[in-house]
Amino acid sequence: MTQFSPTTPDSSVIRISIADDHPFMREGLAAVLDYQPDMTVIGQACNGYEAVELFRQHQPNVTLMDLRMPELSGVEAIATICAEFADARIIVLTTYDGDEDIYRGLRAGAKGYVLKDAEPDELLTAIRSVHKGQQYIPPAVGAKLAERMRSQELSDRELEVLRLMATGKSNLEISTALAIAEGTVKFHVKNILSKLGVSDRTQAMIVALKRGIITL
Repeated sequence: MTQFSPTTPDSSVIRISIADDHPFMREGLAAVLDYQPDMTVIGQACNGYEAVELFRQHQPNVTLMDLRMPELSGVEAIATICAEFADARIIVLTTYDGDEDIYRGLRAGAKGYVLKDAEPDELLTAIRSVHKGQQYIPPAVGAKLAERMRSQELSDRELEVLRLMATGKSNLEISTALAIAEGTVKFHVKNILSKLGVSDRTQAMIVALKRGIITL
């Protein structure tokens, strides 16, 4: 965990923490943000646990959080921080735009969602907006979130079955792994296909991966 402190504290400057497991990404972001007269990076974290600890120590004005990180995911880190600090202002900054990723990030408590391929000005706008207490959700992200809200949610058991399907396991193997009847597995698979709007297991995998419901 890398920490920085501004030379001269200034309440008008937005204090930012960055949580991302790619050093190049963190350093690049820090360089862009520190160049802004109204922003300063006070620390960097390379996993979810460090992100939570960094927030506890410094309580930054705005946190940039990647979703996919080792040890503790971005979603879990966001949920942990928001449970302890009700006024935490966190922006998801990620390469993933699946509707499930967006839904989980915002449900956990994030106030904004920006893709890593966005223009720098968009990220700066997002930071300033969230710092003011506003939400920042680009139209494309909002459309995917709306799509997710209209979709039927998979149950915890269906998610377990889906993840095992993704490993290539048969219904019998899934029934053994979960200690349930094979007929029950078939029932869950039927529900999964229906909820994802597909007709076979291969299509289910493609849709689930694209939407961010499961990862390999």
